[in-house]
Amino acid sequence: VYLFLSKMKLVAAFVFAPSVLGFSGPATFVRTSTALSIGNNVDLTGNNWKPDSEKMGSTDTGDYFPEGYDKNEIAYTAGMMGSQANLGSSYDGPQLPGMENLGADAVVTGGIETASDIPEGMEFVPNMFPDGELEISVAAGSSGTELNINVDPVCMTFEDFFANFSKDSHPCFSVYPQTGRMDRRGGEPTPLTIRCDPAGQAGTFTGDLVVNLPEDNSKICFKVTATSF
Repeated sequence: VYLFLSKMKLVAAFVFAPSVLGFSGPATFVRTSTALSIGNNVDLTGNNWKPDSEKMGSTDTGDYFPEGYDKNEIAYTAGMMGSQANLGSSYDGPQLPGMENLGADAVVTGGIETASDIPEGMEFVPNMFPDGELEISVAAGSSGTELNINVDPVCMTFEDFFANFSKDSHPCFSVYPQTGRMDRRGGEPTPLTIRCDPAGQAGTFTGDLVVNLPEDNSKICFKVTATSF
């Protein structure tokens, strides 16, 4: 009987062993630490380098006058300006060495250049609907008459303009100046003078004044009618 019970326990141990292993937790992770040994001759306080002068000097040039400069020295130009001299600074003095003629030999380059002539091949074609209509009365036997007009600027920036009458206009009409620079929108108007010289002819003459603005790809047109009596 004892032997039979011992065999039963052994068999039961083998039967329940996998179940016990199934409920067992995962293996425990063990972290190992590593120690780093540093010698005694290592400086951990940071970079302690310094220049030979023991300090970092500034490379900026200081504000100072040349040696021997005296701002209270009376310059040879003293009194030349008369009463206007009082408008100057109280610190006026002799010119700094090497700067006596500063600006005297300055050369100005660049700037705005305005065309003086109408470009070759430019055409003056009026729009179907003019921007304004003008009337002139002139005696046929006179030397002609002039009409002054102001053309309001229409461009967003300053623009070169070229003014002339169209090819089919009566030859009695002319305009000046023919070239110039027009102000931007909202600025000063451009004055133009229209001349009508009928040369002894009587009648009604018409012409189309065209102001080309090539940079803006636009134009301003006026219909001009002259009555010669």
